[in-house]
Amino acid sequence: MELRRLLRGRIEWSRLEAVAREIRDRYDREEVHVRFLDADNWLSTPMVVDDQWFVKVISRQNSIVHALFTTGRNLGAFSSGTEGFFEHFATPVEMAQHELEATRRMRDIGLNAPEPVEAFEVDGLGVLVLEYLPDFRTLDELDEKAEADLAPTLFEALHTMHEHELLHGDLRAENVLIRDGEIYFIDATNVSEEGARDAKAYDIACALGALEPLIGAKRAVDAALEAFSTDELLDAARFLDFVNIRPDHDFDAAVLKGEIEKRASAP
Repeated sequence: MELRRLLRGRIEWSRLEAVAREIRDRYDREEVHVRFLDADNWLSTPMVVDDQWFVKVISRQNSIVHALFTTGRNLGAFSSGTEGFFEHFATPVEMAQHELEATRRMRDIGLNAPEPVEAFEVDGLGVLVLEYLPDFRTLDELDEKAEADLAPTLFEALHTMHEHELLHGDLRAENVLIRDGEIYFIDATNVSEEGARDAKAYDIACALGALEPLIGAKRAVDAALEAFSTDELLDAARFLDFVNIRPDHDFDAAVLKGEIEKRASAP
């Protein structure tokens, strides 16, 4: 956590106050109540405003960290036998605008995501405003039965994204919110259109990696096969080792590969 705080940096209080004033003025409030979240997030300072809006404040340092992550991920993709397909943002406000648009596109194709409000710039900071979803849990905070029951729905939703040429690029348990028994997606990252096929395989690998510690390799692969073909899972398997070295994933890649290969060789 200390490393994350160091990399994320601390935005000066005066600049955060400027963001709060801008939100107050934009939404015609006499005053606003701001609650900062101690979220495990490298790329923004998250906060809740008036229990109505979820706000990400993105600094130049966050943008630099994103560039470092992008370089590392592209090197990892190269080690998996493909060109890198992650793209960086030039400015903090571009990061905010991308997530706003990705959230809007997910809702447009019928998937659950927080309602996008707007993205803007204040004092060099990118500010993203989304609907605040109260009373949610992340996928890995459920009991095992609920996680297993939702696994096919997760892969079906991912398939829907891919059918509409929408790529998530950062699918992990913390980015899958569960509210009233339904899945909501957040935190899509920037992926190049030229690398779409590889990015789709990477998304599937991330979903398998998120689910394996929760429900086991067999049930994770069973759920994936309800939405994707065996060939698509074999394509995803080449990214499993790369996904597993990320600090936000921890799963048994060898067992997952074995399970996928077992299905591929079945008559």
